[in-house]
Amino acid sequence: MPPNRLRFLFPALMLLATAVFLQARSRTEVLPLRQGLAAFPYQLGEWTGQEIPIEKNVLDVLGPGDFLLRAYRSASARQQPYVGLFMAYFSSQRAGDTIHSPRNCLPGAGWSPVRFTRIQITVSGQAPIKVNRYIVSKGDDRQLVLYWYLAHNRTLASEYWAKFYLVADSIRLNRSDGSLIRLSTPIAAGETADIAQERLVALASQVVPQLSELHSSLGNR
Repeated sequence: MPPNRLRFLFPALMLLATAVFLQARSRTEVLPLRQGLAAFPYQLGEWTGQEIPIEKNVLDVLGPGDFLLRAYRSASARQQPYVGLFMAYFSSQRAGDTIHSPRNCLPGAGWSPVRFTRIQITVSGQAPIKVNRYIVSKGDDRQLVLYWYLAHNRTLASEYWAKFYLVADSIRLNRSDGSLIRLSTPIAAGETADIAQERLVALASQVVPQLSELHSSLGNR
Protein backbone atom coordinates (compact mmCIF):
# COMPACT_ATOMS: atom_id res chain seq x y z
CA MET A 1 0.00 0.00 0.00
CA PRO A 2 1.41 3.46 -0.90
CA PRO A 3 2.75 5.47 2.10
CA ASN A 4 0.27 8.32 1.55
CA ARG A 5 -2.61 5.87 1.97
CA LEU A 6 -1.09 4.27 5.04
CA ARG A 7 -0.87 7.69 6.65
CA PHE A 8 -4.65 8.06 6.52
CA LEU A 9 -5.54 4.44 7.25
CA PHE A 10 -5.23 4.63 11.05
CA PRO A 11 -7.35 7.84 11.41
CA ALA A 12 -9.97 6.28 9.13
CA LEU A 13 -10.08 3.15 11.25
CA MET A 14 -10.36 5.27 14.39
CA LEU A 15 -13.29 7.20 12.91
CA LEU A 16 -15.01 3.95 12.00
CA ALA A 17 -14.42 2.51 15.47
CA THR A 18 -15.70 5.73 17.05
CA ALA A 19 -18.91 5.48 15.03
CA VAL A 20 -19.43 1.94 16.29
CA PHE A 21 -18.58 3.11 19.80
CA LEU A 22 -21.24 5.81 19.66
CA GLN A 23 -23.78 3.22 18.56
CA ALA A 24 -22.82 1.07 21.53
CA ARG A 25 -23.47 3.92 23.96
CA SER A 26 -27.16 3.08 24.02
CA ARG A 27 -26.37 -0.06 26.03
CA THR A 28 -26.20 0.12 29.82
CA GLU A 29 -22.51 0.36 30.61
CA VAL A 30 -20.80 -2.03 33.02
CA LEU A 31 -19.39 -0.07 35.97
CA PRO A 32 -17.10 -2.39 37.97
CA LEU A 33 -17.09 -2.54 41.74
CA ARG A 34 -13.98 -0.82 43.01
CA GLN A 35 -11.95 0.47 45.91
CA GLY A 36 -11.24 4.18 46.03
CA LEU A 37 -7.73 5.36 45.23
CA ALA A 38 -7.51 6.57 48.84
CA ALA A 39 -6.87 2.90 49.72
CA PHE A 40 -3.51 3.03 47.95
CA PRO A 41 -0.73 2.52 50.56
CA TYR A 42 1.16 5.46 52.03
CA GLN A 43 4.08 3.17 52.84
CA LEU A 44 5.77 1.56 49.83
CA GLY A 45 8.95 -0.19 50.94
CA GLU A 46 11.23 2.56 52.22
CA TRP A 47 9.06 5.25 50.60
CA THR A 48 6.56 7.23 52.71
CA GLY A 49 3.81 9.26 51.08
CA GLN A 50 2.13 12.49 52.10
CA GLU A 51 -1.21 13.60 50.71
CA ILE A 52 -1.29 16.75 48.58
CA PRO A 53 -4.71 18.42 48.28
CA ILE A 54 -5.90 18.95 44.72
CA GLU A 55 -7.30 22.44 44.21
CA LYS A 56 -10.98 22.72 43.32
CA ASN A 57 -10.34 24.49 40.02
CA VAL A 58 -8.07 21.59 39.00
CA LEU A 59 -10.73 19.06 40.01
CA ASP A 60 -13.28 20.97 37.96
CA VAL A 61 -11.06 20.60 34.89
CA LEU A 62 -10.36 16.92 35.55
CA GLY A 63 -14.05 16.06 35.76
CA PRO A 64 -15.95 13.36 37.68
CA GLY A 65 -13.26 10.81 38.43
CA ASP A 66 -11.27 9.51 41.38
CA PHE A 67 -7.87 11.15 41.91
CA LEU A 68 -4.82 10.69 44.09
CA LEU A 69 -1.90 13.10 44.51
CA ARG A 70 0.94 12.36 46.94
CA ALA A 71 4.59 13.18 47.50
CA TYR A 72 6.78 10.19 48.41
CA ARG A 73 10.22 10.37 50.01
CA SER A 74 12.79 7.62 50.45
CA ALA A 75 14.07 6.91 53.97
CA SER A 76 17.53 6.11 52.60
CA ALA A 77 17.78 9.28 50.49
CA ARG A 78 16.13 12.02 52.50
CA GLN A 79 18.24 14.74 50.87
CA GLN A 80 16.98 13.86 47.41
CA PRO A 81 13.91 15.58 45.93
CA TYR A 82 10.49 14.01 46.45
CA VAL A 83 8.68 11.88 43.89
CA GLY A 84 5.14 12.92 43.10
CA LEU A 85 2.55 10.23 42.39
CA PHE A 86 -0.65 11.20 40.57
CA MET A 87 -3.33 8.67 39.66
CA ALA A 88 -6.59 9.38 37.90
CA TYR A 89 -9.40 6.85 37.45
CA PHE A 90 -12.55 7.28 35.39
CA SER A 91 -15.29 4.67 35.77
CA SER A 92 -16.78 5.80 32.45
CA GLN A 93 -15.38 7.79 29.53
CA ARG A 94 -18.45 7.65 27.32
CA ALA A 95 -19.83 11.07 28.23
CA GLY A 96 -16.69 12.97 27.21
CA ASP A 97 -15.00 12.76 30.63
CA THR A 98 -11.74 11.24 29.45
CA ILE A 99 -8.23 10.92 30.82
CA HIS A 100 -6.17 14.07 30.26
CA SER A 101 -2.74 13.47 28.74
CA PRO A 102 0.17 15.05 30.67
CA ARG A 103 1.44 16.27 27.30
CA ASN A 104 -1.56 18.61 27.32
CA CYS A 105 -1.99 19.24 31.06
CA LEU A 106 1.63 20.10 31.91
CA PRO A 107 1.97 22.82 29.24
CA GLY A 108 -1.41 24.11 30.36
CA ALA A 109 0.05 24.50 33.87
CA GLY A 110 2.99 26.53 32.55
CA TRP A 111 5.51 23.72 32.02
CA SER A 112 7.31 23.85 28.66
CA PRO A 113 8.22 20.56 26.96
CA VAL A 114 11.97 19.94 26.63
CA ARG A 115 12.25 16.32 25.52
CA PHE A 116 9.83 13.43 25.05
CA THR A 117 10.85 9.78 24.64
CA ARG A 118 9.66 6.33 25.66
CA ILE A 119 11.54 3.91 27.88
CA GLN A 120 10.98 0.42 29.24
CA ILE A 121 11.10 -0.23 32.97
CA THR A 122 11.45 -3.61 34.63
CA VAL A 123 9.68 -4.54 37.85
CA SER A 124 10.62 -7.70 39.74
CA GLY A 125 8.18 -10.53 39.12
CA GLN A 126 6.32 -8.71 36.34
CA ALA A 127 6.66 -8.19 32.63
CA PRO A 128 8.52 -5.01 31.61
CA ILE A 129 6.28 -2.04 30.84
CA LYS A 130 6.78 0.76 28.35
CA VAL A 131 6.24 4.29 29.71
CA ASN A 132 6.46 7.86 28.48
CA ARG A 133 9.48 9.89 29.63
CA TYR A 134 8.93 13.63 29.58
CA ILE A 135 11.29 16.46 30.60
CA VAL A 136 9.56 19.79 31.23
CA SER A 137 10.75 23.19 32.45
CA LYS A 138 9.30 26.30 34.03
CA GLY A 139 11.78 29.15 34.41
CA ASP A 140 14.86 27.66 36.07
CA ASP A 141 12.95 24.60 37.32
CA ARG A 142 13.01 21.27 35.50
CA GLN A 143 11.02 18.11 36.15
CA LEU A 144 11.20 14.57 34.87
CA VAL A 145 7.88 12.79 34.34
CA LEU A 146 7.07 9.14 33.67
CA TYR A 147 3.49 8.20 32.84
CA TRP A 148 1.39 5.45 31.33
CA TYR A 149 -2.22 4.30 30.93
CA LEU A 150 -3.86 1.28 32.54
CA ALA A 151 -7.13 -0.45 31.66
CA HIS A 152 -8.40 -4.02 31.78
CA ASN A 153 -5.07 -5.64 32.58
CA ARG A 154 -3.35 -3.68 29.81
CA THR A 155 -0.54 -1.14 30.25
CA LEU A 156 -0.01 1.36 27.43
CA ALA A 157 2.27 4.31 26.78
CA SER A 158 0.66 5.52 23.54
CA GLU A 159 -2.29 7.90 23.80
CA TYR A 160 -3.46 6.68 20.40
CA TRP A 161 -3.52 3.03 21.39
CA ALA A 162 -5.18 3.96 24.69
CA LYS A 163 -7.98 5.61 22.68
CA PHE A 164 -8.17 2.62 20.33
CA TYR A 165 -8.59 0.14 23.18
CA LEU A 166 -11.06 2.48 24.90
CA VAL A 167 -13.30 2.12 21.86
CA ALA A 168 -12.58 -1.60 21.39
CA ASP A 169 -13.26 -2.46 25.05
CA SER A 170 -16.42 -0.35 25.06
CA ILE A 171 -17.72 -2.53 22.23
CA ARG A 172 -16.32 -5.86 23.40
CA LEU A 173 -16.71 -5.55 27.19
CA ASN A 174 -19.23 -2.69 27.44
CA ARG A 175 -16.71 -0.90 29.70
CA SER A 176 -14.82 2.37 29.25
CA ASP A 177 -13.10 2.66 32.65
CA GLY A 178 -9.39 3.39 32.75
CA SER A 179 -6.55 5.13 34.56
CA LEU A 180 -3.51 7.32 34.21
CA ILE A 181 -0.43 6.72 36.37
CA ARG A 182 2.09 9.57 36.54
CA LEU A 183 5.34 9.88 38.50
CA SER A 184 7.32 13.11 38.59
CA THR A 185 10.32 14.57 40.37
CA PRO A 186 12.27 17.83 40.27
CA ILE A 187 15.64 17.59 38.54
CA ALA A 188 17.89 19.07 41.21
CA ALA A 189 20.67 21.53 40.45
CA GLY A 190 23.76 19.65 39.35
CA GLU A 191 22.04 16.32 38.68
CA THR A 192 21.23 14.74 35.35
CA ALA A 193 17.86 13.54 34.11
CA ASP A 194 19.20 9.98 34.28
CA ILE A 195 19.80 10.33 38.03
CA ALA A 196 16.30 11.72 38.48
CA GLN A 197 15.00 8.78 36.46
CA GLU A 198 16.60 6.33 38.89
CA ARG A 199 14.48 7.93 41.62
CA LEU A 200 11.29 7.56 39.59
CA VAL A 201 12.02 3.97 38.60
CA ALA A 202 12.78 3.08 42.24
CA LEU A 203 9.33 4.24 43.32
CA ALA A 204 7.67 2.78 40.21
CA SER A 205 9.03 -0.63 41.20
CA GLN A 206 7.01 -0.26 44.42
CA VAL A 207 3.92 1.26 42.81
CA VAL A 208 3.35 -1.19 39.95
CA PRO A 209 2.87 -4.33 42.11
CA GLN A 210 0.36 -2.44 44.25
CA LEU A 211 -1.81 -1.53 41.28
CA SER A 212 -3.06 -5.10 40.95
CA GLU A 213 -4.11 -4.98 44.61
CA LEU A 214 -6.64 -2.28 43.77
CA HIS A 215 -8.28 -4.73 41.34
CA SER A 216 -11.06 -3.10 39.36
CA SER A 217 -10.38 0.30 40.91
CA LEU A 218 -7.80 0.70 38.17
CA GLY A 219 -9.79 -1.16 35.56
CA ASN A 220 -7.79 -4.38 35.77
CA ARG A 221 -10.76 -6.71 35.81
